[in-house]
Amino acid sequence: MGSKKLRRVGLSQELCDRLNRHQIVTCQDFLCLSPLELMKMTGLSYQGVHELLCVVSRACAPQMQTAYEIKTQRCAAHSSAFLSTTLSALDEALHGGVACGSLTEITGPPGCGKTQFCIMMSIVATLPTNMGGLEGAVVYIDTESAFSAERLVEIAESRFPRYFDTEEKLLLTSSKVHLYRELSCDEVLQRIESLEEEIISKGVKLVIIDSVASVVRKEFDTQLQGNLRERNKFLAREAASLKYLAEEFSIPGLLLAEEIAIHGFTSLELLCKSLAFILAGLAPSYAHRGSRVCGSCRTLVAHSAPSDGDAASSPKHRV
Repeated sequence: MGSKKLRRVGLSQELCDRLNRHQIVTCQDFLCLSPLELMKMTGLSYQGVHELLCVVSRACAPQMQTAYEIKTQRCAAHSSAFLSTTLSALDEALHGGVACGSLTEITGPPGCGKTQFCIMMSIVATLPTNMGGLEGAVVYIDTESAFSAERLVEIAESRFPRYFDTEEKLLLTSSKVHLYRELSCDEVLQRIESLEEEIISKGVKLVIIDSVASVVRKEFDTQLQGNLRERNKFLAREAASLKYLAEEFSIPGLLLAEEIAIHGFTSLELLCKSLAFILAGLAPSYAHRGSRVCGSCRTLVAHSAPSDGDAASSPKHRV
């Protein structure tokens, strides 16, 4: 919650503008400063700064809630509990679709359709609620330059031909998908931590990161001493920020990651052998951390070999 903007915690516009001139924008920026530094920046007395520190601390600190209060709030929420994938078998497996207010990890081998699935989900999130959508905008963070606007239009026309029967509807949906190409860990983290205002101003209903693993692999060689610890710190911070956004605004988050092979077996083969774990593309340390910090669901996508009768058809996928 340290990424919450100061203007959302009750500070006056004048004070926010004054702090903004010193690049103090979030609660974390504010709370990292000493009382003396804040007195110089704000022109307030020590007592005034102390009161501000209390206000900002209370605003960004998690509030104690009972289990009953959490259940009551969720039952009273007017937002959808799930975003349908429009694939009946997958919705059934996920007990309704992609859960709002939590994160879902999509993992599988390269080329199995993870990005195509997320492009389709971008379209679904913009659809009207009576079609299973959320009637909102989408933030798509692309770390691999894999997103294709042409493919988005193709999927929209082929999956929902009755709705996308005019050029205007295609243009409207395309304009609601906000693409950011971030190619480093710092850029990804900065983008995530700046999303709060965008979610509010643009009515964002879905956040996608494709993929969460690629920038980490490029920047952190785990064979070097200290890199594994730094990588896990980055992933934990990223996961906590995404989890906060998902819970605060009751929106789903989709994270893509490639699976890895362990002892010659892929994660799908390990699952089929009834082993007690699935390892996604971020290695065992994050598989554990993900289930504890950010994860509510991990969906595994894999190629399915065609049967004899389907020998001439294209490869299928299974979840």
